[in-house]
Amino acid sequence: MSESLKIAVHGAAGRMGRRVVALASADPSIDVMGAIENDQSALLGQDAGDLAAVETLGVPVSSKWPNEADVVIDFSLPEAIDRCVEKCVAYKTALVVATTGMTDLQVERLQNAANTIPVVWAPSMSLAVNLSMKLAQQITEKLVNVPGGLDVEIIERHHRYKADAPSGTALKFGDMIADKLGDDTIHVHGREGHTGQRKRNEIGYHAVRVGDNPGEHTIVFGMLGERIELNVAASNRDCYAAGAIAAAKWLIGRPAGMYDMFDVLEM
Repeated sequence: MSESLKIAVHGAAGRMGRRVVALASADPSIDVMGAIENDQSALLGQDAGDLAAVETLGVPVSSKWPNEADVVIDFSLPEAIDRCVEKCVAYKTALVVATTGMTDLQVERLQNAANTIPVVWAPSMSLAVNLSMKLAQQITEKLVNVPGGLDVEIIERHHRYKADAPSGTALKFGDMIADKLGDDTIHVHGREGHTGQRKRNEIGYHAVRVGDNPGEHTIVFGMLGERIELNVAASNRDCYAAGAIAAAKWLIGRPAGMYDMFDVLEM
């Protein structure tokens, strides 16, 4: 690897892409050398630094794929991820994927790519979120056999522009909790009408879309006579961008394989 880590940002003109550019450009160990968008973007040709409200970087937003990046950080959309994975495999570029809402086929393609390149894939790059996931799993493990039973509900809040629901982070919380609840866990998305009594083996998901909320998750552990609420909330998007940059740094020198933020954080 060269003295500076060469990073390209896929989805560079989006809200998260701009924050990755901003934070990475302030890091003296990083060279932001690529800002990738789709060929229909109205922002093609504009400087990535100007869009991110930092100094001009001399890196225009482009649909052309750079072949000299050490790592690509992807904060895009499901419809854009296939090209990103294909290009990273072709150029043997390490990849950090934070895009959510992918289809099963897209996930399969990403997993296949990890046979060729190192990939960090996580629904959330936030340190606090990943720590909270581990806490949620530990709480479940200790309470799964509590007298009267344990009810788990996941409430997630995001901004009005988010396209997928529930969030990938909420689903990851649910998967990790289900791992401790048992194989017969049922995942229920919202409730309406005469649903009958709550089943003992359910995890309920509820998606709220309001304003400019960058992300908040509340895990409710309900028992007879008491409850625990585990809440983790972002006040801005920089926690996700900082986590993605940390993952990019960690990936350098790693062998091909599929990694997550628990690997990055050595948890």
